[in-house]
Amino acid sequence: MTLTIDHLDCSLGKRRILHDVSGLSASPGEITALIGPNGSGKSTLLKAIAGIEAASGRIRLGERQLDALSLEQRSQCLYYLLQDTSTQAALSVFEAVLLSRRTQVAEPAATALSAVERALTSLELDPLAERELVTLSGGQCQRVAIAQAIVRKPKLLMLDEPTSALDLHHQLQVLDYLRRLARREGIVIVLAIHDLNLAARFADHLWVVKEGRHIVSGMPEQVLTPERLRDIYAIEAHVEWPIDAPPRVTPLSALHRLGD
Repeated sequence: MTLTIDHLDCSLGKRRILHDVSGLSASPGEITALIGPNGSGKSTLLKAIAGIEAASGRIRLGERQLDALSLEQRSQCLYYLLQDTSTQAALSVFEAVLLSRRTQVAEPAATALSAVERALTSLELDPLAERELVTLSGGQCQRVAIAQAIVRKPKLLMLDEPTSALDLHHQLQVLDYLRRLARREGIVIVLAIHDLNLAARFADHLWVVKEGRHIVSGMPEQVLTPERLRDIYAIEAHVEWPIDAPPRVTPLSALHRLGD
């Protein structure tokens, strides 16, 4: 089920955040990375798709018109993972992930337990299974939140900066797992991310927004060019697409000073 977005507008109070965002699509079995400068509307766009922020326009997932569904109805087919994954819940890691699974999927207990165990193993969380959430680091909480998302088996999974609190090992491990998950389950994954090297390496498709507008979309090698990066981020950058190594985006200099 392909996600498509057309003529999306969103305002927060009197401030218009998204301006006629159109022509966006994300395919099942792929990771689509949402990139752009700070304050460009990336989080607002994800929240508008999820139904958390009121918006006008058309949002479709396959044949379903998401913008016509209630928040509860949307939650049956999509999952949105907030950037802030901190929690004070008095639950163990295993209990938290199991609760997320059983909230969404009706199945025998043994099946649910097996699904939770697989998710914890895939995200290297099994050593933490009995730890209480309040004892975890920010990065550990982030991985638990991702496990809670994937066990719900959404058709559309959206993540806001899912690697922001992770060390280098777990950044690669989580994104590689999400890519394999998308291909295996045929789900649509859209994630907002700032690290262009990770976007280039793991995303199949990029959406670029700037100042609340859709600037360009396409495959990473089409979007991440020195000319485009100059227009989007006001930087000079060197971009390499080696055959036998991950792509590299190296910022060289800022074109404008941020302040004195």
